[in-house]
Amino acid sequence: MPLAFWLMTPQHIACELAHQAGYDLVIFDQEHGTFTTADIERLLAFCRALGLAAYVRVNGAERIAIQQALDQGAAGVIIPQIQNLDHAREVTAFAKYPPLGTRGMGYSRIQDYGGADEGFTGRENEQTHCYAMIETPTALRDAEAIVALDTIDGLFLGPSDLSLTRGRGQNTWTEDDVNDARAVASAASGSGKLFATTGAENPTALALGKEVGAAFMTAGADIGALDMGFRQLLAMARGERT
Repeated sequence: MPLAFWLMTPQHIACELAHQAGYDLVIFDQEHGTFTTADIERLLAFCRALGLAAYVRVNGAERIAIQQALDQGAAGVIIPQIQNLDHAREVTAFAKYPPLGTRGMGYSRIQDYGGADEGFTGRENEQTHCYAMIETPTALRDAEAIVALDTIDGLFLGPSDLSLTRGRGQNTWTEDDVNDARAVASAASGSGKLFATTGAENPTALALGKEVGAAFMTAGADIGALDMGFRQLLAMARGERT
C-alpha cells in the first residue's frame, strides 16, 4: 500500500528527504498548513521533477482553489468539509472538465505551456484524482451517493473531524471510529472508487487500511518528523534511551 505524508510548511527539502526515505506521495495541506498559492506552484514543480506524486488538500471547497491546484500540476485534489450530496455535486464538478464537470480551461504547466490537443480534457479528467473528504455526519450519511458522482474518483476519510462531529471527541480508533471508516471504505468500493485515509502510524488504522485495500494512507507530517527527530537527537546527546 502506498504511503503519503502531510506537508504543513513550504519546505522542499522535507519533500526530498521523504522521497529518499521511501514515501510514495505527498499531500500539501493548504487547509491547515502555511502555504501561499506561489508556494504550492513551486513545490508542485519540484515534486514533479523529483518523481514524487503530489496531491493538494485545498484550503476550501471552492472553484479557484481546486482549479489552481490542478492547473499547477497536482496529481489530484482532496476537498475538505463536504457537507452532503448536494454540496459534493457542486464543488467536485470544479475538478473535472465538461462534460463531467465545470472545470475551466487555463494554459499552464499541464499543457507544457502550449495549447491543449483534442484529447487533453479527457486525459486530464481520467488521470487527475478528485477525493471528497468524509468528515461530517451528513457526508457520512450520503457517502454512497456522493462517491457515485462521476466527478469523484474516491473518498478520503477525515477521522479526526468525523469523530469530533459525531460527538466522540478526539479520534482514537475506537470500535466506533473503525466502523465509520469501514462504512466509508465500503461506499467507495461499492462504486468501484478509491478510498484513502490518515493514520498509518497507528496499528489499528494501518490494519484497517490493508483490510479494505486503501489506495494510500498517510503516515505523519513534516512538523511531526522534525519534532520526533529533535527529541530523539536531544535524548541521544543526553545519554538517554530512545
